[in-house]
Amino acid sequence: MSDEAHHADSRDLARFGYQQELRRALGVYSSFAVAFSYISPSTGIFTLYALGIGIGGPAFIWSWPIVVIGQLIIGLNFAEVSSHFPVAGSVYQWTKYLSNRHYSWFTGWIYLFAGVLTVTAVDVTVPIVLIPLLNNLGLNIPNNTGSQVTIGAIVLVSTTLLNIFGVRLVAIVNNTGVVFEILGMVVFALVLLFFFRHQSPSVVFDTSALTAGGANPYGTFFAAMFMSLFVIYGFDTASTLAEETKNPRREAPRAVIAAIVGAAIIGAIFLFATLLAIPGDIDKYVADVSAGKAAPPVDIITGNLPGWAANMYLFVVFAAIYVCCLAIQTSTIRLAFGMARDGKLPFGNVFNRVNPTLHTPVGTCIVIGVLSAIPLLYYAGAGIIAIAATGMIYLSYILGNIAILLARFRGWPKENAPFKLGSWGMVVNVLGLVWGISMIVNFLWPRTSSNPPLSLLPNVSLPGFLGNIPIFEATVGVIVVVGAIYYVFAQRGMPETQAIKPAEAPAV
Repeated sequence: MSDEAHHADSRDLARFGYQQELRRALGVYSSFAVAFSYISPSTGIFTLYALGIGIGGPAFIWSWPIVVIGQLIIGLNFAEVSSHFPVAGSVYQWTKYLSNRHYSWFTGWIYLFAGVLTVTAVDVTVPIVLIPLLNNLGLNIPNNTGSQVTIGAIVLVSTTLLNIFGVRLVAIVNNTGVVFEILGMVVFALVLLFFFRHQSPSVVFDTSALTAGGANPYGTFFAAMFMSLFVIYGFDTASTLAEETKNPRREAPRAVIAAIVGAAIIGAIFLFATLLAIPGDIDKYVADVSAGKAAPPVDIITGNLPGWAANMYLFVVFAAIYVCCLAIQTSTIRLAFGMARDGKLPFGNVFNRVNPTLHTPVGTCIVIGVLSAIPLLYYAGAGIIAIAATGMIYLSYILGNIAILLARFRGWPKENAPFKLGSWGMVVNVLGLVWGISMIVNFLWPRTSSNPPLSLLPNVSLPGFLGNIPIFEATVGVIVVVGAIYYVFAQRGMPETQAIKPAEAPAV
């Protein structure tokens, strides 16, 4: 990056009232890689594949294109906004400039803890792949809660250390991991598709599981959709790392869209290939998954491929999930950094200092690591944490979309930007809001299969009516109540956000 371009990015950042403290080291590929790693189709699929097929049978695959289209609409809206606000914090920063300080604070607060829960959910996804891999190599690690929590904690410590030692190191690991994921997921999926196909392609139209036992097929399908919902989000990470990206007004929007499209294609190939690779009677397999007797997609891989190939595949997936852990934690740290820098988090002025040598907010890295470890005390499976995290993310996106839509009614955007939707902006924004609200209704739908009660969590002892509160609602309630108390006592009197300074006139 030339000195002139670096200074131009720094001057652009100064318009928002910030100095260039973080290291601007991410190019176009790295920006895409970190957004793609956050989405990481392998991670979300391995976390909730059993839930998807166990509830919806093979027909759950149709939730994938539906979610892709819905999230692509959100992504287009966010891409335009990211082109206007190239600062660390994505949804928090956008609502800060497009709405007011009260609204933006609650949006950022909810999104921060959505990110923290997502870090935890992905950390405990690692054991799903790593334990079978290590046992195939001769170790004897019990696949129980204790082992899963221990491995998750070790992964969390390692990703925290990597984030402390700088975005350049994170970028190197991310860039390598994305290559592993793209090649591994596609190549091995095609091997399954061409050489280990046991089912007819028409199996994707098998809807028997959706109506089993007289169940409502729509409600069942929307519950099975949770797997796809957990995968395709986090694409705004490219904007969250804008202060470390070269020419972020142009590159961040491109990375947002490219990450969604790339994940959509790779995930579709993998899901289709693994469904067709299921051996034997498909209905029996679905029943076994529901009863906990089968563990897809790991057993689909190990049951078809030779031992060495299965181990190689599991290693590729492990690498992809690990990189996803790193990317999500990096994104959450940058969101916390952006909020604490503005005085929006408790003790932010203490822990949020940027180390002059590492160019990272070391204290913030540690705080996010500690917060992400707390849900491990109540661990009852990766899927439960994933559902709570996903619902929180979608709620944050709705809050962001509302602020953007209201700003559009007031005439935003007034400035030009490299990525713009033009007259389609309002249409895309409204469609995105409709999609987001419909999915929040899906999360709130009372059913134990995808939103179980608090009483199922370990180390939780509550009276009957409290224990019966669904986990998603309880999570949102606790975070909002704690946030409201802190806001009333510490944030209510904070000054309004300063206006963005006008752009410098081009040199003549």
